[in-house]
Amino acid sequence: MATLLDKPVPVRGAPKVKRRTAASTPEDRLVTIGCAASASLLTWFVLHLLLDSPGWLADLVVAYALFLGMLYLVFRDRLGKLAAMDRLVTTIVFTGALGLLVPLLFLLVYIVVKGAPHLRLNFFVEDQSAVSPVDPSTKGGGQHAIIGTLEQTAMALLFVVPLGLLTAIFLNETRSRLRKPVRIFVDAMSGLPSIVAGLFVYAALIIPGAVRGSSFFNYSGFMACIALTVVMLPTVTRTVDVVLRLVPDGLREASLALGASRARTVWSVVLPTARTGVTTAIILGIARVVGETAPLLFTAAGSTLLNLNPFVGQQEALPLFVYRYVQTSVEAQRERGYVGALVLIIIIFVLFALARIVGRNRTTRKPRRTRTRETR
Repeated sequence: MATLLDKPVPVRGAPKVKRRTAASTPEDRLVTIGCAASASLLTWFVLHLLLDSPGWLADLVVAYALFLGMLYLVFRDRLGKLAAMDRLVTTIVFTGALGLLVPLLFLLVYIVVKGAPHLRLNFFVEDQSAVSPVDPSTKGGGQHAIIGTLEQTAMALLFVVPLGLLTAIFLNETRSRLRKPVRIFVDAMSGLPSIVAGLFVYAALIIPGAVRGSSFFNYSGFMACIALTVVMLPTVTRTVDVVLRLVPDGLREASLALGASRARTVWSVVLPTARTGVTTAIILGIARVVGETAPLLFTAAGSTLLNLNPFVGQQEALPLFVYRYVQTSVEAQRERGYVGALVLIIIIFVLFALARIVGRNRTTRKPRRTRTRETR
């Protein structure tokens, strides 16, 4: 009859049981929670009982450092150095993502709580022409801002799509010596602050137009379109550049081997293969500029009336609408600003959802099950 003495006694230093490095067991999760609790208690004991804590930020930094140290030592003792390092890096990545997600969720919840109670259907069909500062936030709307944003973004697309696509094709499908300078220039423009684009259009076009008395080179939606084009073009170009690199070289070689020219290969083979990625790049470019405010301050200037002509006169946009009303001291106007921010977030979410739908891999769809004659 088996007794307790018959069971193998674990010996310190014995070889550990082999397991996948990234595998996680309930015991591992309990150990992680225990390390977090121990680090928190030790931080509280040292910084609050033995010392005078400078603030919650210092507590957080010290507790996080202690947690990582404890986690590494415990997992190294249990599973070895490789598994401990894998668990440490995984924890750092997870907490980093969580640290970015929490402020984003807080911002979204804050905007929804502030704007949703005051959102009405008339916001989409009325402007601010008959609204006074003392009127409630439910009176009037942001139709002029929504239409202005859509017109400015659509006109910017007319410039960005052909220019960005041709530039990406030039960078990938040619052997010109200018590829490297152009690529460096595109990468440099990607880090250009958006306000610089607005200042450039203001200094190069609007000020000289005002001196000459021109009605075209003045504050308008078209000037805002040019500034948004400068901001959007590097984003679309770099994204399409990456997408074109993913097209297998075998497809190009097969087309050239059949006698097609390089231009025909790009038009009939490369672009159709990368069509989904190109569409995603364009939608992400739209989402990049639809919420920009700084360039519009120097170009569109904003208006409380509906202006359907983007080439003449000041024109409103949703970012300007939010910027103007949120910073006022009147409660009703601040509520209008929160409603505009909520509508802008909804538009951006729709664009990103559309990008996910268009950009998903259609080859991974499961085929439909067909009923055969034997199964009927």
